[in-house]
Amino acid sequence: MKYIHFAVLLWLGIGLARAQDSTAVRRDTVIAPTTDASANDLLAGLTDSTETQALLPHKMIFTQRAFWGPKGLLRTMKIAPLTSEGRVHELKVRRTMLVAHQIGGFITLAGFVAQGLLGAKLYNAKGQDYVDIKKWHERSATFINVTYGTTLALSLTAPPPVVGAKKGFTSIKLHKYLAVVHLTGMVATNILAHMIENNPDLKPIHRAAAYTTFGAYAASIVSLTF
Repeated sequence: MKYIHFAVLLWLGIGLARAQDSTAVRRDTVIAPTTDASANDLLAGLTDSTETQALLPHKMIFTQRAFWGPKGLLRTMKIAPLTSEGRVHELKVRRTMLVAHQIGGFITLAGFVAQGLLGAKLYNAKGQDYVDIKKWHERSATFINVTYGTTLALSLTAPPPVVGAKKGFTSIKLHKYLAVVHLTGMVATNILAHMIENNPDLKPIHRAAAYTTFGAYAASIVSLTF
């Protein structure tokens, strides 16, 4: 009888051990692969989102977004596909355009100085001197408008940087704030210049607008130079 009880217990023990082994096998073969697949999908998603985000800054000015944004004109026309290699080339183009923007800024500043000297003489000139100085004043104004517009276009249409603007007050932000001031002054000065012929009383306002434009423009250059 003892042998029968021992045989039954031994059989039950072997069966329990087999049951535990089979449970362990199911855990390894069913649960573990599912967890690995989910983790791989999650990591793949994080990698893709990180790479996409790194190609372009989160914030761009409207002109940069119009040309270089994810759905910008140059992306849509397949001229500048949004790839890592393409962005490396765009950053070189950006550097070239910003160097040209800086050179154009100094040329325009020299034009502002010449225009200021001509303007001062024009206010006190009479007769033929007034006619001659006025011609040079108008030619100088045309030159400034061309160089100013070209310099502005180089800045607004350059490819975006790798990262967005730094937080807090920086020299770049001061440069942009002053750009709003001198751009407004440029528009006002040109409008007033055409209105002076019929309304000479606007001369003081025209002069004030011109000096304000020159001051803001010179300060914007100084903010990046020093």
